[in-house]
Amino acid sequence: MKVSAILQRLEDFRLLPFFVLLSMALGILIGKVSNISDFELTPPIEAIKSIFAGSYVFSLPNTLALGVVLGLFMMMYPAMTNVRLDELGAAFRAPKPLLLVAFFNYAIAPFFMLGLARLFLGAAEQRELMAGLVLYGIAPCIAMVIIFTFLARGNTPLALVLVAFNSIAQMLLIPPYARLLLGEVHFDVWIVAESVVLYLGLPLALGFATRQLGMRRVGEAGFERLEVALNGLSILGLLFTLVVMFALKGDLIVQQPFIVVQMAIPMAIFFVVMFSVVYLVGWKLGFSYRDAVACAFNSTGRDFEIAIAIAITAFSPTVALATVVGPLIEVPVMLTLVWIATRSQTALFGAPAAKVA
Repeated sequence: MKVSAILQRLEDFRLLPFFVLLSMALGILIGKVSNISDFELTPPIEAIKSIFAGSYVFSLPNTLALGVVLGLFMMMYPAMTNVRLDELGAAFRAPKPLLLVAFFNYAIAPFFMLGLARLFLGAAEQRELMAGLVLYGIAPCIAMVIIFTFLARGNTPLALVLVAFNSIAQMLLIPPYARLLLGEVHFDVWIVAESVVLYLGLPLALGFATRQLGMRRVGEAGFERLEVALNGLSILGLLFTLVVMFALKGDLIVQQPFIVVQMAIPMAIFFVVMFSVVYLVGWKLGFSYRDAVACAFNSTGRDFEIAIAIAITAFSPTVALATVVGPLIEVPVMLTLVWIATRSQTALFGAPAAKVA
């Protein structure tokens, strides 16, 4: 079977749950065998900086840090090749989705997560887990929501515009929100800017360059055939990222599954409620399915890369643990929401989702 055919098979959503479960199980197995939780995790940006500085040391934590970066790039880059300049321009001229997402991300989400954290993790012995959960809820996602929008056949250019807005807003709002919700917190705000460049700017630049070059070389029809393989590569990146993330805490999941359950309940409630409310509000406001899905995912996903980076540099290992566990819960729940969205589209919006070009 050709490589392109294999990649196209990965995009079949009927098989995706099987591949997701397999990736999670493989990650847990690797983590259990390797006892990865015994190592101090290197923030991905620090690992990359050490490479450019010539001080990189090959080690398990450094390798895992780069694995997260590689997986996210494999996810983001193919989606960025689908972005067209005319669609981006149309998205910039649509204020309603931006206002909706801004309201739910900054007026609702942090305080909703704070309420859930106090409700489920308010006991004295759980305060550090509670802090990790609150930290996880402060910043909206600037990377993976584009993939979930893409998988749900949503408006990827609109998602990109919303992510760009959130990227700028985060740099201004994370410090005051952290102080308001968690007390005196000291961290380098440039962590946020560096994450924006690494997880959004680089894939966007390379994706745009790939599209421009491909269109000149093989034309519209030829590039559409290439996009089939690129879309499969995005799914492969998602599965690879799942393996790495579950490997990070695979031994912990086996030894102390109750910690994962403690975090899973409030986080799952957060994701399901936020997505459902924004999705239905978009529907009631007369948004198209593609726009409503883009807004819903951009209001729901959390920036686990920022949360982990801040937790590692400014908090205790237990708080960092809570933020690392976060994406283990977020990704499967968000994939479930992708499935729900695609199957509710006809009932709510009356027509099948447009195929992503």
